[in-house]
Amino acid sequence: MGRMSFGPGRRSSRQPVKSVGPEKDPAEFIRNLKKTLPVKEGYRERSLAIHGLICARCGREFEPAQRSLLTVHHKDGNHLNNPPDGSNWENLCVYCHEDTHSRELLGEYLKD
Repeated sequence: MGRMSFGPGRRSSRQPVKSVGPEKDPAEFIRNLKKTLPVKEGYRERSLAIHGLICARCGREFEPAQRSLLTVHHKDGNHLNNPPDGSNWENLCVYCHEDTHSRELLGEYLKD
């Protein structure tokens, strides 16, 4: 028996390829899928538009070309709580965001 692989690769002739939907056009399928799925993403762009390209903690301002260095921190820790007014978000640079979560972990550790 040959080597088994669980990653992408050749399919065995015994495994049928399943159709993902009645659409023949992948772009049409994706459009229809986006209509039916709840929107989880998109809050990042809304937060950047509401709060601007500035870190809420250190105050560093970012150019549009550096926007990837800004992340959205959920104040209450619930990533599903995404109110449209942005009240649960704050834009943090990657350094401050990492520091914030590191402090939370350290606080939980020291509490015990």
